[in-house]
Amino acid sequence: MKLTDSEKREIIKSLDLDKPLPDKYRFLLFEDKREVELVWNGKTNEICNIVLPFQTIEQVDEPRIETNSQTSIFDLYDERGRQISGWTNKLIWGDNKLILSSLKNGPLREEIEKNGGIKLIYIDPPFDVGADFSMEIEIGDDSFTKKPNVLEEIAYRDTWGKGSDSFISMIYERLVLMRDLLAEDGSIYVHCDWRVNSYIKNILDEIFGRASFRNEIIWHYQTYQGQVKNYFPRKHDTILLYAKSNNPIFHLLKDDNPEQTIDFTRWNMYLNENNEITGSNYPKTDSRFNGYYNRFIKENHRKPGPDDVIFKIEGNTIDSVWDIKAVDPKDLKEKVDYPTQKPEKLLSRIIKASSNKNDLIADFFCGSGTTCAVAEKLGRKWIGADLGKFGIHTTRKRMIEVQRQLKEEGKDYRAFEILNLGKYERAHYIGINLNLKEEEIQAQIAHKERDFVSLILSAYKAEKIQNFECFHGKKAGRFVAVGPVNLPVTRLYVEEIIQECIKNRISRVDILAFEYEMGLFPNIQEDAKSKGIDLALKYIPREVFDKRAIEKNQIVFHDVAYIEVKPHYNDNMFSVELTNFSVYYNQDHSDTIMENLRNNTSKIVVKSGKVIKISKDKNGVISREGLTDTWTDWIDYWSVDFNFESKKETIRIKKEQSDEFEKIWTGDYVFENEWQSFRTKKNRSLDLITPKYEFEKGRRKIAIKVVDIFGNDTMKVIEVNIGGD
Repeated sequence: MKLTDSEKREIIKSLDLDKPLPDKYRFLLFEDKREVELVWNGKTNEICNIVLPFQTIEQVDEPRIETNSQTSIFDLYDERGRQISGWTNKLIWGDNKLILSSLKNGPLREEIEKNGGIKLIYIDPPFDVGADFSMEIEIGDDSFTKKPNVLEEIAYRDTWGKGSDSFISMIYERLVLMRDLLAEDGSIYVHCDWRVNSYIKNILDEIFGRASFRNEIIWHYQTYQGQVKNYFPRKHDTILLYAKSNNPIFHLLKDDNPEQTIDFTRWNMYLNENNEITGSNYPKTDSRFNGYYNRFIKENHRKPGPDDVIFKIEGNTIDSVWDIKAVDPKDLKEKVDYPTQKPEKLLSRIIKASSNKNDLIADFFCGSGTTCAVAEKLGRKWIGADLGKFGIHTTRKRMIEVQRQLKEEGKDYRAFEILNLGKYERAHYIGINLNLKEEEIQAQIAHKERDFVSLILSAYKAEKIQNFECFHGKKAGRFVAVGPVNLPVTRLYVEEIIQECIKNRISRVDILAFEYEMGLFPNIQEDAKSKGIDLALKYIPREVFDKRAIEKNQIVFHDVAYIEVKPHYNDNMFSVELTNFSVYYNQDHSDTIMENLRNNTSKIVVKSGKVIKISKDKNGVISREGLTDTWTDWIDYWSVDFNFESKKETIRIKKEQSDEFEKIWTGDYVFENEWQSFRTKKNRSLDLITPKYEFEKGRRKIAIKVVDIFGNDTMKVIEVNIGGD
């Protein structure tokens, strides 16, 4: 028996507190061998139990007004929305292991249990080992491949970088946490394909037990496969269904065969000028039709229209082979330009089979938000989570469209909030072996952080300095603070820098970061300026890890985006106009692209916030074409909170030496999304001015949020005096 010092301390602490030992010691201390056990390189029985606070970045309710007419601000609110059932749906950005652990062990667990617990989990984890997690972004008639940011690359590195065993380790721990979060009558559907389905089946057998297995569902779809010579075209995925207990929620479903329905198309019916049904095949003498026709009018308070099914003959029971078409690339209504998007019909079948109305369901790899969208349409509560900012933003737009659709149909909907994990475990992303002794872990962290800071300072051409808490270097009279490699820079991090500036009378600072927290920095630079500090926020480019780029002096640290707005007053009527949005992104270097570009090909690059298409014709002649003509080309979405600072952002954290949680104010406010305009696949236009709204006279703060085509958000707060001078 060989225990680490950390394990020995844990045993002693449990004994001192008179608490049972964690389950892993059943195997470590007593060598209780299982008859069958799945083993892989690096397997551990330790499951994450970290509790991090959830911060509310944004509260989203369906926009009430979309026309540029004068109206009262009170018309913005609807009797539906966030009042339904007391539950606000949750869209969470971050690593789902930490999200799952915080949901299971933190204060949100109580709210989940009050709503009946999670009845259904569907996940579609990234199972393509060769996936690079890039995104295709539409720019005019062209498309641009957005590379994953460094945080996404690092987070996925441990999933794919070491082969199949690293994927198994990743999914095993998350599935254990999901099992513990499921209600006793809940079920989980795990979507996979030929690459990993054999692994996933064994993992689920071990975690849930073989007796909990319910179905291996074959989803057969029709998509373009290309020409293959050495194997049959792969045209199906596997969805594995497991139950938490012997009595899960389950409803047998019947096939919706259009040949078994009576509707306008099938029966060649139409509405005449008197809004009466007529037509060559109108079944006037069919008693079933007349009965269902009258019931339709009674239930819907209107006559049926061309899109309504009047009555349906029940189809066959759906079995475990599902023929459902993949998302049609030409379907502008459903397609959202997300590479792994699944059809809504697939999720509708799953949700209908294994949940009831008002049940809570979850998707912890939510991607483009199909699960959340279908859940909302079917009257379910939901939790969605994803690591990618682009996925979170795609889901936000999609859910707003769903809210609009439901409101137009006179149906109820719920508000949703976008949440962020408040802090992170430092060792999580940077490749530390957490099975080492505590002192060895800390030594590894310190060593890796020193190497990382040295690399960034070298690329930034800054000299290293010491004896400061926050600052790492100095360049041209400006102090330099390097954000962490493994997590976004937070507001608290910036406030610590400001405090050290005040303490040491430092007036000029550059902050370098791979990523900034979502919903961060409303006027943080103006706040620093009011304290006499010139604060510059810059992005660390991904090329910083490319030695050749450093040697060629191609590294550009670009500034964060900047918003300009213009308020419009007319007595107590008020509107906001978006007048400028400045971005400074860079991706790929044009000189390198031109060197490697073949004849008759083209490549799109981003240079200093401009998207440029570089082409080489058949004779080797190079041409450049700007694809972003104006600043509006960079905007995908913008929204307004007309009364920022009306809702304080609070988090619940565990009290010291106690299992109780206390609510504290973070010092920030929740952005309440009251109006927005955004581009969709179907409609690429964008409104640049809000409608005019009537407010009570007086001073208030207005917050404006802009999300660019890459999914990155920027926020600005202005103070206005409604009805004043």
